[in-house]
Amino acid sequence: MKGITDEPQYSVCLLEGGTALCDVIDNHIYEQTLSEKNAFFVADLGIIMRQYVCWRTHMAQIRPYYAVRCNSSPAVIEVLSALGTGFICTNKSELELVQSHGIPSEDIIYSGVCKQVSQIKYAAKNGIDLLVCDNEAELRKISRCHPNAKLLLQVSTEASSQDNDLSMTFGCSLKDCRHLLERAKELGVHVVGVRSHISSSCEDDQLYVHAISDARCVFDMAEEMGFNMKILDIGGGFSGSETQLEQINSAVMSMVDLYFPPSTGVFIIAEPGSFFVSSAFTLAVNVISKEVVARDRQDQAHDDPSPNDEPEFQYYMKEGVYGSFASKLSETLIPAPSVHKNTSLEAPVFSSSLWGPSGDDLDQVVEHCLLPELNIGDWLMFSQAGAYGMGQPLCTATDSPPPPVYYVISSRDWFEMQDTGVTHEATLKNFSLVPYFLNSCQTEAARSVPA
Repeated sequence: MKGITDEPQYSVCLLEGGTALCDVIDNHIYEQTLSEKNAFFVADLGIIMRQYVCWRTHMAQIRPYYAVRCNSSPAVIEVLSALGTGFICTNKSELELVQSHGIPSEDIIYSGVCKQVSQIKYAAKNGIDLLVCDNEAELRKISRCHPNAKLLLQVSTEASSQDNDLSMTFGCSLKDCRHLLERAKELGVHVVGVRSHISSSCEDDQLYVHAISDARCVFDMAEEMGFNMKILDIGGGFSGSETQLEQINSAVMSMVDLYFPPSTGVFIIAEPGSFFVSSAFTLAVNVISKEVVARDRQDQAHDDPSPNDEPEFQYYMKEGVYGSFASKLSETLIPAPSVHKNTSLEAPVFSSSLWGPSGDDLDQVVEHCLLPELNIGDWLMFSQAGAYGMGQPLCTATDSPPPPVYYVISSRDWFEMQDTGVTHEATLKNFSLVPYFLNSCQTEAARSVPA
């Protein structure tokens, strides 16, 4: 079969015969019900491909560099590499991961804010020359350990600094840029571009306008000092919404045409992370305990959802913020889940909160949602689960391993990938494609190797 090698590292189930993603989830829940009821992810690789097509449609002039820290699942890295993205890595582990997939060093940017000397030397040894820098201490380390480095100067935009006092921590001001450029000149370090720091929670497309304007100022400073800068990185902040992408494109491209027209030869990149993977992953997790709490507690001031004489439920799940919901610790809103059981449309719903298994006050996943009354052992489905929840647990509140990932792709998406040449043996070399039929939940053909 095209695109398959003799020694795959993981399996990807090909959905055929009318099989849908919900059928795969049903089958794995059935399997877990017979065993330990561990949480698991199901990842639709076709969604990643479609998100890439969306990016190329609306941001054709900007090459995406995927932020590996968002989701380092091997299939994600391999698909995005085959599609032609670059990669942003924050540490040695991520550098090693992307290099293990045969990604050329020129397609990798080492962006860690505070780099260890040993990791800078690792980058130098492996020909990873593009590094990010935003302060003099990092600049001096890089000059000593990586003489061939090519730096992207990380800049915080003036607009983001006004809205977020912490933004200066992750980028230098325009005032400091001149000082760093002067020091780089003295140390003989090549500065080849600007990287704008835009938060992953960005909701204002005008921040990109400010970032591009500020970058033009830095390019002008650098040119005065004899630097030849050719890379503009407009940063991250892409949520995954096509509407948001259209808005950003409308705001960005007019500024790019004004300040960095094609005649300048400047290569423009961006750092989508959640954009590619968030909607591709669904997390299934079961309820392990429940409590009924009083509706009239002083610390609960919900306006609706049911009369005061009705109960409010606290449900405890197998996964929490120290595991697959780690993004909640950075104040990311976790959407309310759907319930994996047949319930009547007329069934009453109750004010509910969802918690992880640790018993920690911080381990609250969803503060408030409306759900039918659940029983211990019921399953909840969290969509948009692909970003910042795939790493190792942050604590050992339970003895469960990280949830496995079951990769799937529809036959239609697979053939579209073939049409684009993505499935060539030299690219998706670690895939083992396994047909998945509706009645195959008890066979090896229906199983994927956990990531």
